[in-house]
Amino acid sequence: MNVKDRITPENISHLQPGEIFCFGSNLSGRHGKGAAKQALTWGAIWGQAEGLQGRTYGIPTKDKSIRRTLTIDEIKPYVDRFIQCAHANLELTFLVTEVGCGLAGLKPKQVAHLFQDAVPLYNVHLPARFWHKLGY
Repeated sequence: MNVKDRITPENISHLQPGEIFCFGSNLSGRHGKGAAKQALTWGAIWGQAEGLQGRTYGIPTKDKSIRRTLTIDEIKPYVDRFIQCAHANLELTFLVTEVGCGLAGLKPKQVAHLFQDAVPLYNVHLPARFWHKLGY
């Protein structure tokens, strides 16, 4: 598999038609910083923590208070639901950012394996560091 065509750009300033910006969220849906704040420009909904929102998709990585980073086991169901959504919407291209690796403070080696089941989905683009940790 050639993943070079499926690497999420490091800095996303605009979206092409059919592209979805996937960002790390918090369980209160307060999109005040980082990629979550940027997601507001593409339709992320204040107060909605997870799922499709305009041209974005939220994956919770912090708790409601925004003080505690969720554990990998707590994040996994959200990533699993994201992968189900991507599989059900093959006409869309999902640009996954380094979810959990910014304000949540996790490392790519901790998070990347959660996206293993997205590898066969041609419409899911992952950050280069996630691909590397997945062995590509």
